[in-house]
Amino acid sequence: MPSVPDLSFETDIYRQGFTHIAGIDEAGRGCLAGPVVAAAVIFHAGYFLEGVNDSKKLSFARRDYFFEIIRVNALSIGVGIVDNKEIDKINIYNATINAMKMAVEDLAIVPDYLLIDAVPVKDLPIPQLPIIKGDTLSFTIASASIVAKVTRDRLMAGHHESFPDYNFKAHKGYGTKEHIERLRQFGPCSIHRASFLKKIFTGGPGGGQFQRCQA
Repeated sequence: MPSVPDLSFETDIYRQGFTHIAGIDEAGRGCLAGPVVAAAVIFHAGYFLEGVNDSKKLSFARRDYFFEIIRVNALSIGVGIVDNKEIDKINIYNATINAMKMAVEDLAIVPDYLLIDAVPVKDLPIPQLPIIKGDTLSFTIASASIVAKVTRDRLMAGHHESFPDYNFKAHKGYGTKEHIERLRQFGPCSIHRASFLKKIFTGGPGGGQFQRCQA
């Protein structure tokens, strides 16, 4: 049967004497445009919300619904955002780590333990447990995945107003067929990740250089 996030990891960590567990996850790592966004979420010990799951498994409406409940009931929420230009400079892996560190540092409460989806976050003096597919196993990580996803989706919907040619409000910067077709038609704009487009364009659209749209 498919796994459903629960409090198994959290309960074990609380039993070890820790009191403020932050779940951490990111959104937008594989996108062709826009930032990578990470979120960190801390709840009261034992808090649980039935139906919370990996954000990718939830509909748009369900994500928004849970986002509002999480926002009201969390002890603290932190968000980290690394834009496309920084992603191109330091690569997406390092950008993701930086966004996660920023999210932890953005928390109003200093966590004493981190539950992280898959990727260890070095250089933070806090005990941590990276969990493969953690957003499908840990309630706190799944909650962070929802916060990160909704935050990023709203940012990309805002970018749609500046760059309507790309229809960011629909695909949020992911490499959909529509997005790639619009990239071939208009070339990349200022929020596209140049380092991600090399596999799509060989020598640029029409064999020439990219035509970077003006912000």
